[in-house]
Amino acid sequence: MVLSVEATPTDALKRLFNSDAASSFCLSGGSALYLAGEPADSLYWLRTGRLAALQANHDHDGPLIGLIHPGEPVGEMALIGGGAHSADVVALRDCEISVVSHKAFFEAVNREPALMTELARRMLSRMRPVQHIQGQPSVFGFCAVGPGLKVRALVESIAKIMRDHGHRVTVVGAEAQHSPGQWFLDTEHDEDFVLYAAEPDEVDWILMMSRQVDRLFRVAAGAESPPPNLAAVPGDTPYSRRLTDLILIQKANCRIPRGSPAWSAAVAPDRVFHIRQNRVTDLERLARVITGQAIGLVLSGGAARAYAHIGAIRVLRAAKIPIDFVAGVSMGAIIAAGMAMGWDDREIDRRIRKAFVDSNPVDDIALPLIAMTRGGKVRARLAQHFGDQDICDLWLPFFCVSANLTTGQTEILRHGRLSDALAASGALPGFLPPVLKGQDVLVDGAVLNNFPADIMRQIQSGPIIGVDVSRGRSVAAGDITTMSLWRWFLSGEWRKGPPIVSLLMRAATLSTTRDLRAAREATDVLILPMVDHIEVRDWKAYDEAVEAGALAARAALAKLTKPVTELRRSPR
Repeated sequence: MVLSVEATPTDALKRLFNSDAASSFCLSGGSALYLAGEPADSLYWLRTGRLAALQANHDHDGPLIGLIHPGEPVGEMALIGGGAHSADVVALRDCEISVVSHKAFFEAVNREPALMTELARRMLSRMRPVQHIQGQPSVFGFCAVGPGLKVRALVESIAKIMRDHGHRVTVVGAEAQHSPGQWFLDTEHDEDFVLYAAEPDEVDWILMMSRQVDRLFRVAAGAESPPPNLAAVPGDTPYSRRLTDLILIQKANCRIPRGSPAWSAAVAPDRVFHIRQNRVTDLERLARVITGQAIGLVLSGGAARAYAHIGAIRVLRAAKIPIDFVAGVSMGAIIAAGMAMGWDDREIDRRIRKAFVDSNPVDDIALPLIAMTRGGKVRARLAQHFGDQDICDLWLPFFCVSANLTTGQTEILRHGRLSDALAASGALPGFLPPVLKGQDVLVDGAVLNNFPADIMRQIQSGPIIGVDVSRGRSVAAGDITTMSLWRWFLSGEWRKGPPIVSLLMRAATLSTTRDLRAAREATDVLILPMVDHIEVRDWKAYDEAVEAGALAARAALAKLTKPVTELRRSPR
């Protein structure tokens, strides 16, 4: 059974795909229509079902580029351009697809030039930047994992929140399993969102439901261990796992989430979400994730200047703006991790002051064989404040970035021990020792990407707020001391770290300048604190940097004409 609605093509495309030149075939959910790099020798038309375009990588788990709905052509860009396909296109559901060959297509274009005009219009529409996400998922499945866990009540609670925010939503369970196909077609056509719920023992319903959704949530109890015989979702493939998330239900009084390492190993989800029993705010977060209104916060690196992030966060919280995903680089990653831990404003202030303001965290100067400092004080303070916390066991989904000197690529750190990831994200080359990850050498993420808003866009489709303190000059002639080594020690300037720190930081991040504009364009709200006057080594400049962040955040929010959650809400 195919759960989708066939759209009406233009007259030119209708004639082509209804002609003798076209043939049709069925593609089962989870299968690939084509992979990146394969020659573009055909034009496809999606009649029923739904396809996903994924950015190609060797594991077939690249980020989602977009969804392809019934009534849309597929593969036209590569076919007309004469090259290979640039993305993996896979079936989210059982699909019916029509196809014409390269030769038949161009013969049809010679007979009817309007065909090329229509395809060119569609290609330009896909390439043009838009305010709203196109092809947003609208059909979600919830599958309970583990005995005794009921998921229907959870889904009904999420649906109620979505309705309260003006969305048309229906919840469908196993009672509809034997309904005629047209009932499913009509339901998905008439609603903004359809949420399918399946209990652990509803095997046949799970089989049907899991192959007909845009994204699948597997729901488990965080305090329980995965059963040893945990079965994969029917039809599970590397492609479907890219669109499968994990929800772990935690006890109402849970202080720190638990269970994600074991459950992630068993389920291999794309993202992990924690919700506490009877906690409405956690359900509201899931509702925003489903409707594409979840808010991501990205914090740049910038050493002492990154204190400004704390002021911006205070203003966002005072304005009741929910934050659902967080990310950062270097010092920005540490502050973002505090948010993901669930620290309130007072706790963030207390911990950052203790770790970085009250005493210098980088004055353990060493013989510079690998770095100017030993890095021991930084690692000790990260361990003190974050312990052995696993990244996936945070209240908010979190990532930070590091530069992998071994591969020459950006390393996105979304799993493993949080303190290790933060150390890698802030290991400024030449100043702090690098972090080893297996055979790879990781250093400060600012070397390749000091403001990863573009990566946040790959992980979630809702609005993004970015706070960037990497603007303005970093080093000027007056910043470079010419005093003797003896006077430098006597003056106390050595506690800030040597002036070479500023040189190293600026030199290490120069390569990101050309990418900064693109990263900033990925944000919906851009906050640019005025911190040019704060030296990156001035760890005592806490209060003035915090105030600069607060001023910039107030100014950015004052320019908005609608709530942040509405900035990417698709018109229905």
